[in-house]
Amino acid sequence: MLAKSTEYAIRAMVYIQLQNWKNLHPGVIEIAREIEAPAAFSAKILQTLTRHKLLDSRKGRGGGFFFPENQSGLTIYDIIHVMEGDGCFHHCGFGLKNCNIKNPCPLHTEFINVRENYYRIVKKETISSLSSKIRDGKAVLNRLDLE
Repeated sequence: MLAKSTEYAIRAMVYIQLQNWKNLHPGVIEIAREIEAPAAFSAKILQTLTRHKLLDSRKGRGGGFFFPENQSGLTIYDIIHVMEGDGCFHHCGFGLKNCNIKNPCPLHTEFINVRENYYRIVKKETISSLSSKIRDGKAVLNRLDLE
């Protein structure tokens, strides 16, 4: 459902949160390595997130990426919205441009339910809630060992 850039953005944000809780500010190379993403691509993604004020960064010694204080409730939806807009919550699951109730695609009815449930999940889950699951050993972020 999501573009690869959005998947990387969400994983990067979770990783940054985990590191920020340890009072660390990871840099691009570290983030890319830990989320298993290309460094140049990660840099562009992090630049987009920073430009939209979902993240902050500092250069030099002790620099890196961190969350501004007002971002504690940042949802997955917020990241999706910045990275690719709201299209994934409105587009046809079969890829048709004119799919609607009068002209439904073969997936129309079932896909509406999937889309609505997915929307509820991404509006509810925050970077903090996902990060907490990893920190508490209830989930993983790739093959990372963050202990």
